[in-house]
Amino acid sequence: MFLPALLAIGMSAPMAAFAGTGDLALGVKGGTAGIGGEVTIGVIDNLNFRTGYNYFNYDGSTTESDIDYDYELKLRSLPLLVDLHPFGGGFRVTTGIFLNHNEVTGTAQPTGTTIEIGGTDYPVAGVGTLDAKIDFRKTAPYLGIGWGNAVNSSSPLSLSLDIGVMFQGTPKVSLDATGALASNPAFQESLDQEIEDVKDDIENLKYYPIISLGIAYKF
Repeated sequence: MFLPALLAIGMSAPMAAFAGTGDLALGVKGGTAGIGGEVTIGVIDNLNFRTGYNYFNYDGSTTESDIDYDYELKLRSLPLLVDLHPFGGGFRVTTGIFLNHNEVTGTAQPTGTTIEIGGTDYPVAGVGTLDAKIDFRKTAPYLGIGWGNAVNSSSPLSLSLDIGVMFQGTPKVSLDATGALASNPAFQESLDQEIEDVKDDIENLKYYPIISLGIAYKF
């Protein structure tokens, strides 16, 4: 609820201040950060400010360290970006931050007699259900390039492209069991080792690629 409310407030003020001047554009976009809306404000010649809100949900299944998980991916982010158009045209260099609430939650319900966790076999009955969560740095720097200048276009409608990287930091991983072994110190050490193994497997997610296409309307 917080991020959509913040976006609504952030968009209403620029609209009141810039409507009718040609320095404001509203758009929609989609890509690896999700699907959402965007507002572009012309600050000075060849320099714009952009913000918006990205949203996407996806349910799936995966296997990690030989454990089968059902997972839910939630993409939630609010970019605060500055575009520099060094040559006065559509090409832009972009920097800023993403308020990053992307996360993955997963649940594993082991079957069979034993399950290997952190290199050690444990009885499934004692492990119970495994609940996993992966999230990231909440304020993530961004650097990229792109094409499109929504507030300096010859047409009210314009297209845009962004290609860049969100530096969201080393993934934070938690893993909890619901069974009787959850309070066992040796089992907790195995869970900690399992967490480290997962971190190693997803280390590359600290550099999250941002690729998006959008369309905007200039007021």
